[in-house]
Amino acid sequence: MCVEGDGCELESCGRSDFVHTLSGSMSPGLKSNSDLNQCKSSVSGQKFRASLLRCRSPAAAAGILSFGNVLNYMDRYTVAGVLLDIQKHFTVTDSEAGLLQTVFICSFMVAAPIFGYLGDRFNRKIILSCGIFFWSAVTLSSSFITKEYYWLFVLSRGLVGIGESSYSSISPTILGDMFTNNTRTMVLSVFYFAIPLGSGLGYILGSSAKHAAGDWHWALRVSPVLGMTAGTLILFCVPEPKRGSADQLGGNLKARTTWACDMKALAKNRSYVFSSLASAAVSFATGAFGMWIPQYLYRAQVVQKTVMPCTEEPCSIKDSLIFGAITCVTGFLGVLIGAASTRLCRQKTDRADPLVCAVSMLGSAIFICFIFVAAKKSIVGAYICIFIGETLLFLNWAITADILMYVVIPTRRATAVALQSFTSHILGDAGSPYLIGLISDALQKSYAHSALWQFLSLGYALMLCPFVIILGGMFFLATALFFLDDRDKAEKQLNQLTISSSSVKV
Repeated sequence: MCVEGDGCELESCGRSDFVHTLSGSMSPGLKSNSDLNQCKSSVSGQKFRASLLRCRSPAAAAGILSFGNVLNYMDRYTVAGVLLDIQKHFTVTDSEAGLLQTVFICSFMVAAPIFGYLGDRFNRKIILSCGIFFWSAVTLSSSFITKEYYWLFVLSRGLVGIGESSYSSISPTILGDMFTNNTRTMVLSVFYFAIPLGSGLGYILGSSAKHAAGDWHWALRVSPVLGMTAGTLILFCVPEPKRGSADQLGGNLKARTTWACDMKALAKNRSYVFSSLASAAVSFATGAFGMWIPQYLYRAQVVQKTVMPCTEEPCSIKDSLIFGAITCVTGFLGVLIGAASTRLCRQKTDRADPLVCAVSMLGSAIFICFIFVAAKKSIVGAYICIFIGETLLFLNWAITADILMYVVIPTRRATAVALQSFTSHILGDAGSPYLIGLISDALQKSYAHSALWQFLSLGYALMLCPFVIILGGMFFLATALFFLDDRDKAEKQLNQLTISSSSVKV
């Protein structure tokens, strides 16, 4: 039997309300969204388990998953918060330092499709917990690597990327199965606010821990403890909802298509493809900025003679702290404004989601260009431009996830999130930190000891970002052209899958 528009064969399935576990056994799924708030009877008198089940409300689950997302990004950008110290400690160039983020993202994006496949077929919260425990252990271990083994430190960041990819690929799909419509938009906004919040806290945590301990290695020893706490909460307090349980017809959805069919259908989904390319443009800019903007502003102040060059560890933490605080605030404002403006614009047009993203991207490019003009004379002016530019850039994170939920059916959403993550990283922040560092090194080669040229060369390299952001805005405009057709097609496919599943015999 086929699904209309996809030409996809249905895998064997039944009417049972069960989900696969990692061991291949079956465990009960949730009967409906309302049942998430109810207590389940304990098995064989297990009162402790029953008390934990009482905490499994959608709101609590959303809070726990958002907390885990904060930690994911906090760990990712802790290294950027102490990058100058890492360069001094291991004696590495800009391009070698940028390699840390590139290796992290490369492993992240390679692992994402694998976790997407697993997330559509097995118990998602177990995968999430294992991923968090893994990256927490690796991060903690990497803080003890000595200066002779920089290659091992780079390798550890690659292993952390594998652990974090499991979380980013799967957790949004759990929220998508608990909420719908404007409520889902609001919940996803909170979840994706964790990206700038966690990123900003990463700078703040790294700088503060280094300053308190007098050693940058301690910056890598705080987030692992919090990560293991989040992993435990997910394992015991987050439910495993049935895929599609929050959708109008998803509660009866048992049929599933093959992985090859899922990939083929996603490749034909024009809204999904263009929004994924737009996400890649966002990732390119945020990856490059997250790694290099504190360094750029520090070099600007050296040129302006307001700070002295760092000759020994620990280096100044001021720029990382300020940039981290700005990222937190702009992330909150961006996600909040994005959700509010989308809800308002939906009253005027059904294409509101991609159009809001397109306008915010194009506006962000303008203010990011002003950063490089202002930094030559005024650090305060540069920070103002960063504030406005980041706010506009962060508008689209939650909206992009919501677009995916509208145009992709529930049984392939984890695969879609993972593939989108892979695409956005391989075309975005997998290469942007290293590319910016490489361009900077090439430009300053002839004047390696000139503080002015070190500042200018990094600025010229970073000017690639606004052009990529403009390209992302164009991709969002292309998404708007096909959004309504792809949304209607997804609804028809969901109907077809539901009817097909009810006709399959056990």
